[in-house]
Amino acid sequence: MATTRVMARTLATFYAFGGAAGLLMVADIEPGGRRTVLAVFCCAALVTAAAVARWGARGPRWFFHAAVGAATFLIAGAVLLAPHPITSMAAATLVTFIVVDAHFFFSPRLALAHLVVAIVTITVALLLSGVGPGTTLGFDLMLASVGIVIRQLVALASSASLDPLTGLSNRRGFDSALDELMSEASRTGDALSAVLIDVDHFKSVNDTYGHEEGDRVLRRVADVWRREVPAGAFLARHGGDEFSLLLPGVTGNAALALVRRVCAIDPAISLSCGIAQYRPGDSASQLMRSADRALYDAKTLGRGRAELFVDGSPARAEGSWAPRLR
Repeated sequence: MATTRVMARTLATFYAFGGAAGLLMVADIEPGGRRTVLAVFCCAALVTAAAVARWGARGPRWFFHAAVGAATFLIAGAVLLAPHPITSMAAATLVTFIVVDAHFFFSPRLALAHLVVAIVTITVALLLSGVGPGTTLGFDLMLASVGIVIRQLVALASSASLDPLTGLSNRRGFDSALDELMSEASRTGDALSAVLIDVDHFKSVNDTYGHEEGDRVLRRVADVWRREVPAGAFLARHGGDEFSLLLPGVTGNAALALVRRVCAIDPAISLSCGIAQYRPGDSASQLMRSADRALYDAKTLGRGRAELFVDGSPARAEGSWAPRLR
């Protein structure tokens, strides 16, 4: 599934283009009450687009379910208010945005739920607007096919950025999210913290209990952190026993408190963590090298702890960042 920032940007784009397309359709409708209400719907879509673009990335994931659902009923309302069947069909085509959003944003099961709601709602609206049942059912099949194709494309694209053991993003997905979140932090001035998480003595677990037990430990770490990190956070597995976490909108001290709280949830698994906060002018390499230095300090100080990189620590190196061999 997409990050909340990507979701907000995509949703805002679709709301904006949907509202603009609706206004163009309204221009061909004769003046009257229906035209006025439709114009209000379109303007509401444009206002929503601006609001989502500005604040949507900070919203919880349920917000995007609500926004996609609201757009479905907004389009259905436009279909019902359209003065004749041709205009109703034109308005109904906007629901393809809903199908794309749902399959891009949500898990297959939730995307299917949105697709079913959209098809049922638009079908009823089209039939009530005088569109023939054959045309309506043909349109439904088109929506279903779009959903199937988008899901296949999303699954194909996601598989290249997923770790097969934990289901988290891999290094490729992390690097992409890091670039995106750093650009956003640089533009807005919002806080951004990076965390490196290392399972202590992981080689000993594999050597003593076998790789199956090692895999179980990694999955357990992934499950705990995935459940506990806030909405908008980006969690990834780099490979081996190392995980990484990006916390947009979270300061270094707040990230340190969060990391210590999550580490305490499962004390049977010892973790060493390094945290660094983005500072204006930092490159991605600098930010991650700072987190790597803090992780090194955590291990040097006895493992099973979290450390925050602060001013006065050794100078950060330039160049490409790569995990330190441990």
